[in-house]
Amino acid sequence: MNPTTTPEYQRNATPFLYGGEGEAVARVLKTGQYGHTEVTEEFEQKVAAFLGVPDAVAVTSGTAAMHTALLAAGVGPGHEVIVPSLTFCATVQAIVACGAAPRFIEVNPGTLCIEPAAVLEGLTSRTSAVMPVLYGGRAVDLTEIREVLDRQGVAVVEDAAHAFGSYHGSVRVGNTGDLTCFSFGPIKNLTCGQGGMVIPRSPQEAATVRRLRLLGVVASQAERQAATSYRVEGFGLRYQLSSLNAAIGLAQLPKFKTTEVNRQELWRSYRAALRDVPAVRLVDVDVDHSVPHLCVVRVADREEVFRRMLAAGIAVGAHYPPNHLQPAFAPWRRELPVTEQAGREILTLPFHPHMTDDDVRHVAAALKAATGSGT
Repeated sequence: MNPTTTPEYQRNATPFLYGGEGEAVARVLKTGQYGHTEVTEEFEQKVAAFLGVPDAVAVTSGTAAMHTALLAAGVGPGHEVIVPSLTFCATVQAIVACGAAPRFIEVNPGTLCIEPAAVLEGLTSRTSAVMPVLYGGRAVDLTEIREVLDRQGVAVVEDAAHAFGSYHGSVRVGNTGDLTCFSFGPIKNLTCGQGGMVIPRSPQEAATVRRLRLLGVVASQAERQAATSYRVEGFGLRYQLSSLNAAIGLAQLPKFKTTEVNRQELWRSYRAALRDVPAVRLVDVDVDHSVPHLCVVRVADREEVFRRMLAAGIAVGAHYPPNHLQPAFAPWRRELPVTEQAGREILTLPFHPHMTDDDVRHVAAALKAATGSGT
């Protein structure tokens, strides 16, 4: 459902609604209960069933999911967390919020995801976790070094903000045995308007995240309403997911197969259209096993190509500026030449399910002209 008439390539990304989301929110509005309610808990149960996992814990955002998951994994002051620099800054801010230090590592130049060898290179005696970023929706496989990580007690906490619905082998991301963090922000594969989810590894971790998300209070809303007091068990934050947002997610989830197919077909359409544009390299998302969130290419002279594309009315972006070069993270800067080269070349093309094959061909033609491939 698209309420505007703006050409689709003039939006880099935009929410995709199926039509039942407004009614779902209206039903919650009529109840007068907008906080964490049974609607939120129903959303948790439905997501857990979709992924085939025992439990799922809803929070306010993907950033909140990463923060609470790291805390549940025992990450704290004096620890290091291995993380790619090429990610949204939220990934790194979640680490810093725990009092830990990011240990930036390189990515594979073809996928922009981390590889096992880079993780091993980044390991130190202070490493307590590694945060693979499932860039563009692609799963990250650390199986070959899992024994090393387990021996050192290093937790794997996945930033799967791009990857809801993607597969790791024969199972969905989130059902791999790792702590996994999803985002349900406005333009994600599944949206709640704003929201996130933690997939815990154990009942103990689930209980920890539930305590953390509600200011340390462990009693449910129904339990608090039936008593004159409640217990605050420890540190906590106001990270619970509103039932208004959960209602949007509940309306979206039954339609997810359509989302999955549409995003895969859109990415394949780009792959076909870009074969005629020799000056670009398409970043691989393993489309047969992922639900793509981005379509990213690498181009020489990115700044000039970016300017030309915008002038042509194409809403391109750059996901993301490397974090190890950001002033906020200067204390942890390392030399990462592969990441720095990628940061100078990446260009994110318009990518959302409103787009048609004609839109894709229009973008590819503009990119061909902008890179000089047609001359």
